[in-house]
Amino acid sequence: MAAQLQKMMPPNVPPIALFRTLVRNLPMAEAMTLWGSYELSRSLSLSLRDREIVIDRTCVRCGCEYEWGVHIAVFAGKARLDQHQIGSLTHGSADDPCWTSERDRLLIRAVDALCDHRDIDNTLWEALRGEFDDSEILDLTMLCGWYHAISFTARAARVPLEAGSPTFADVGPRV
Repeated sequence: MAAQLQKMMPPNVPPIALFRTLVRNLPMAEAMTLWGSYELSRSLSLSLRDREIVIDRTCVRCGCEYEWGVHIAVFAGKARLDQHQIGSLTHGSADDPCWTSERDRLLIRAVDALCDHRDIDNTLWEALRGEFDDSEILDLTMLCGWYHAISFTARAARVPLEAGSPTFADVGPRV
């Protein structure tokens, strides 16, 4: 278990609660590490900002404060998400005025469609095709699905919040 936890975390960083939970099923944790590493790597066709918008919105839509809090604490600044955008991802919509980029709005709409309908309608699909290439659209849908699964697992397993991670209540409503 210790060796697997080491593979799942950056060097000299203690394992987070989610990973300590996942290693209780070592074969599953080993299998998840490869895919999870891809989803958080530079091999993903989406930018860091795109990735974090998808992850944060998916976690919110799944009610997973744990995983959302980890990503906000670690990646929101790196992804250049400001407090209004974090509040909007948590409590608002793609129509909030803090979203000035059509690309950002499309990511939020795509996550909402996948969460609400498990599909993307033709109109949204065409809009996505105007902004994203095939690789990016595939990564977007798989990333949303992956964090849907992570959210289900973290919530159902009652993974405790990480010390110092924000909560949904910590960010204001949309602006």
